[in-house]
Amino acid sequence: MDTFDADVIIAGAGPTGLMLAGELSLGGVTALVVDRLAEPIRESRALGFSARTIEEFAQRGLLSRLGDVDVIPFGHFGGVPLDYRVVEGGSYGARGIPQSRTEAMLAGWIAERGVEVRRGVEVTGVEQDDDGVRVHVATAGTAATLRARHVVGCDGARSVVRTSARIDFPGSAPTVELRFADITGVPLRPRFSGEPVPGGMVMVLPLGPDRSRVIYYDRAQPMRTGQDPITFEEVAEAFHRLSGEDISAATPLWVSSTTDVSRQAAQYRNGRVFVAGDAAHIHLPIGAQGMSAGIQDAVNLGWKLALDVKGLAPEGLLDTYHSERHPVGARILANTLAQRTLYLGGQEAGPLRQVFTELVRHEQVQRHLVGMVTGLDIRHDVGCERHPLLGRRLPDRQVTRDGVKQSVFTLLEPGRGLLLDTAGNRALRAAADGWSDRVDTVTVHDTDEATGAGTGAVLVRPDGYIAWVGGPGEGPAAGVTGMALTDALARWFGPAR
Repeated sequence: MDTFDADVIIAGAGPTGLMLAGELSLGGVTALVVDRLAEPIRESRALGFSARTIEEFAQRGLLSRLGDVDVIPFGHFGGVPLDYRVVEGGSYGARGIPQSRTEAMLAGWIAERGVEVRRGVEVTGVEQDDDGVRVHVATAGTAATLRARHVVGCDGARSVVRTSARIDFPGSAPTVELRFADITGVPLRPRFSGEPVPGGMVMVLPLGPDRSRVIYYDRAQPMRTGQDPITFEEVAEAFHRLSGEDISAATPLWVSSTTDVSRQAAQYRNGRVFVAGDAAHIHLPIGAQGMSAGIQDAVNLGWKLALDVKGLAPEGLLDTYHSERHPVGARILANTLAQRTLYLGGQEAGPLRQVFTELVRHEQVQRHLVGMVTGLDIRHDVGCERHPLLGRRLPDRQVTRDGVKQSVFTLLEPGRGLLLDTAGNRALRAAADGWSDRVDTVTVHDTDEATGAGTGAVLVRPDGYIAWVGGPGEGPAAGVTGMALTDALARWFGPAR
């Protein structure tokens, strides 16, 4: 019989890998996280996350662990201003939260859950067979092999896991380069959405009482082709020329750059090998979509892998990770490239910006753009689309349970399926009893607030998406969707026990 070091080995201890480890632990399976870095990162390319990721953190009780979270209602699409509150729960997301802070929060969470993280362990290759995966690693030059049922590559754009699994990574080459520096000692006026200036674009993001990130795009400077690092003197000169603000007296804390290279894994799964986060998709960092997409990948995949490890996954469940998340990633690549043209295009993009500015005056256009960038409009195929709630996220609402008001998100904290019964339907509860080891049935009141008018019950997947809707007073046979509750439970959670 095979001996496994863990049910699932995760390559990469960034936000995606850490979130996935936590999700797997909630599902009752063992995860081992390995990372080539000896210590967590200090520099933080990502400085926040989207509205949907705020909700997903809240669904696991994690948002409060970050302390004060500054949620910004207003934002932009390619530099064109938008009020993100046009969508329920909409915001431009949480800003001013370094990736290192998010990683530390997630690392603390999974440590409490007993998940092991091994640092200084570099994955050098993976091989899979019918029963599991061998993960070849090197620690301080010493080679070893680990064994697991599945492996997930959360190891970034140059993913060894993805390459070893022969998963293609097609896309477009970079055409523009953004350069930035984290500085202290010089007060600057915030420019949250970035401002077009003659010759390019400048942005200033506050990072603390005496710390800012300056970002700029300089059309006069060609993309670098060598590996020589950017100097702070270079940044200060260009920023002064573009913005008129002198930062040369500041103390630089970090200087780096990024491009608009856009690539996406052709498949998110090859047998027992999966990719997530930057190993699955990379793009221009705009709108806090990068790290957010990785965390959402993890929340989508974790419960499905856990059911598979325990032998409970219905046929085809693991394939839904690719079918659900790949279109989301493709849409992010498309919208970030569109925003690049609006944001960084020269005079030739002026007419496009003018037309786009006129279009966003229409509420329907605003809702479309906000839903796309935030991830709040994601709709999964759950086997039936005969109700507007199906396949969509469960919004955060206040419900009354046992006479106590609470957020409906608190009911999702265990990472299990959730049957929200708003009508006290005993037949419904009896029908779901065969899945009680995987799905919690909870009776709540304030029905319209909890699930929407005219519904008596909703079945919610562990990732917060609605898989079945029942009408008020109805038995479990059909519901308002034409699908029986028991069929929906079997579709997503496997056979009854």
